[in-house]
Amino acid sequence: MILKGAEIARYLARPDPTRPALLIYGQDAMRVALKRAEAVAALTGPDAEAEMRLTRLAGGDLRRDAAALMDEIKAVGFFPGPRVVLVEEANDAAAPAIAAALDAWAHGDAVIVVTAGSLGKTSALRKLFEPHKAAVVAPIYDDPPGEEEISRWLAEAGLRAVPPAAMRDLTALARALDPGDFRQTVEKIGLYKYGDDSPLTPDEIAALAPATVETDVDELVEAVAEGRSDSLGALMRRVETQGILPVTICIAALRHFRALHAAASDPGGAAAGIGRLRPPVFGPRRDRMARQAQAWGMRALEEALHLLIDTDLTLRSSSRAPAMAVMERALIRLAMMPRGRR
Repeated sequence: MILKGAEIARYLARPDPTRPALLIYGQDAMRVALKRAEAVAALTGPDAEAEMRLTRLAGGDLRRDAAALMDEIKAVGFFPGPRVVLVEEANDAAAPAIAAALDAWAHGDAVIVVTAGSLGKTSALRKLFEPHKAAVVAPIYDDPPGEEEISRWLAEAGLRAVPPAAMRDLTALARALDPGDFRQTVEKIGLYKYGDDSPLTPDEIAALAPATVETDVDELVEAVAEGRSDSLGALMRRVETQGILPVTICIAALRHFRALHAAASDPGGAAAGIGRLRPPVFGPRRDRMARQAQAWGMRALEEALHLLIDTDLTLRSSSRAPAMAVMERALIRLAMMPRGRR
């Protein structure tokens, strides 16, 4: 059975213990590892490792010791309960050993869970699993988790009622973070809201989301976009003392103002344009950027982009002008630039 679309996440959350084997494969090792951990935990229940009901085999070892997998699925454990034999990082060389174990599998044997990297259509593992009547294939794509999967993770973390605005921001955050980072963020939110029956808010999500190393640079660029020229001196000194290069500041400013320009140019308005940005913007920052785009207008943002591009060229040229001074002057000019021209 080959799983597709949303049924992949649903099945891996509750795999069928009567099926002999499950193949989980994909290009992103982190996504595969998360799905594997979820499926194994659902099959074995708690304390599987401590009770020796989970056996790990390296896929590369099966070529030298093909009988190892057969021995492990037939072994009788000391503790009662379901057992799993996990074959990690398997490749096509492991296919004959896995095929032999599948042929010999009987009810009561350990379930075989196989993980692999990217597998082409001609892969021996896929040719073994896909036509099999009882085995299951779960290809893991690089798609971010959907609302259904996020809701399940939230429920596991103790959050069952999440308002639409908070779910929208979590979905955007899932697209912006690596799977492991997002799962950890969900668990952090669960701990933060433990015993708190109040609805989860976008502000809480923004506060608990992973902070980036560019936080101070982002704050500097936000001040420029909002015309707070009086704040630039202190923010520039803070960024400078961290050793951040002027060209790094320029790149961040260009990225921000390009996003504002794309939003201001959107036929549906700035707010709709911010919602369509990639990577997505979530939480209070989304509303803040929408206000900035509306205040600037498309024409003024075009002039701002011209100034930043000229500054970037100067910073990368052989000019002897002090780079940080060039960048600071450009930011001051931006912060004081007239806005609202369309």
